[in-house]
Amino acid sequence: MKMACLYGFGAALLLSLAACQPQQSGSTQSATAATRPKPAAVTAPVAKPAIANAQHPALRVTTLSGAAWDLGQQRGKWVIVNYWATWCGPCLQEMPELSALAAMRPHIAVIGLAYEDNTADDLRAFMQAHPTTYPIALIDVYSPPKDFGAPRGLPTSWLIAPDGKLMRKYTGPVTASMLEQDIASFGGPNAD
Repeated sequence: MKMACLYGFGAALLLSLAACQPQQSGSTQSATAATRPKPAAVTAPVAKPAIANAQHPALRVTTLSGAAWDLGQQRGKWVIVNYWATWCGPCLQEMPELSALAAMRPHIAVIGLAYEDNTADDLRAFMQAHPTTYPIALIDVYSPPKDFGAPRGLPTSWLIAPDGKLMRKYTGPVTASMLEQDIASFGGPNAD
């Protein structure tokens, strides 16, 4: 009896681990045990962006000032797309870093996407006390931009290259230094 319970538990654990393996985008395989990756693959997951259009995401939003903001119109610049919320302490700590980066580096654009159930008027009032040098848009948490989806944690940021290609996703706070180092490592200008 104990052996059967251990076998059942072990099989359930292996199936659970296999189910956590990232799926290849566009895969048409069913989620049967025969098509799942072997559990050993779980130890070396492939880093994949969690967005619908992994190569060249699209983003069109209306900022709190009423202006249209389009990621496609930012070609030629490095772009940081930053999900944040007013109640998120680490989000508020990174906002001055992102503001300094946007103000001091003409080759970098930043867009802040407030991911929370709030009103535009309340968010504008909040921004009076926490101003940024970059535009902010309020995102509908029930219908987030399809190429970026719902974040698994806040803050979440994406680094987009001047050609519109997604280069890196960050979960957790970022710093200006971290972003500039990554931009340089991807062939962009050095901060020096």
